[in-house]
Amino acid sequence: MKKKKIGVFGGSFDPIHNGHIHLALSLKELVGLDEVLFVPTTLSPFKSSKPPVASAADRLEMVRQAIAPIGGFSVLDWEIRGPGPTYTIDTIRRLQEEGRGELHLLMGDDLLPRLNEWKESAALQVLAPPLVGSRTGPLQIPLLDISSTRVRERLSKKYYCGHLVPQAVLDYIQAHGLYSSAV
Repeated sequence: MKKKKIGVFGGSFDPIHNGHIHLALSLKELVGLDEVLFVPTTLSPFKSSKPPVASAADRLEMVRQAIAPIGGFSVLDWEIRGPGPTYTIDTIRRLQEEGRGELHLLMGDDLLPRLNEWKESAALQVLAPPLVGSRTGPLQIPLLDISSTRVRERLSKKYYCGHLVPQAVLDYIQAHGLYSSAV
C-alpha cells in the first residue's frame, strides 16, 4: 500500500485568510499531496511577545470553517489545545509515531530565512522536508499580498475584506465581534 503524502501547515491563523488557503492548495496540487493538515498553534515561539488577538477556540473554529468546503484539507488541533508555545518538530514526531504517511512541512517563502532558527531544524527538515510556496509570481509581482495583520487592520477600520478572507470566516468574525479594535 502506498504511503499517503501529507502536508503539515502550521501557524497562528489569526485569522486564516485566502493567502493561507491559496498557498496550501497550490502546494497540494503541484506536489500531489493526498492531504493537508492545518495545525493552528496556541502561541508561536517566534511571536511570544505578540500573542494572537483571537482566542484559541475562535481561531480553531475559523480554520475549520475556512477549509470545510475543500477536499483533502483537515484540521489537527493538538497544538492549539496545549498551553504553548508549541514546536513543529514535536507535532511531526507524533504524526510519524502514528504512521500518518510521508510528511512535508508547508510554508511560505517569507518563513524560509528563519527555518534554521526553529527547534531541531535539521531533524525537522529530514522528517518533513519543506515545500515552500512563493507569494510572488515570475516577475516578482505579488499574487496574494495578504497577511493576518493586514486583515486585522482592515477589519478594525471596518473596511471590506471579502477578497481576503472566506465568507464563512467573515461571518464568524462578525458574529463573535472579533478584531473590531485589533491592529
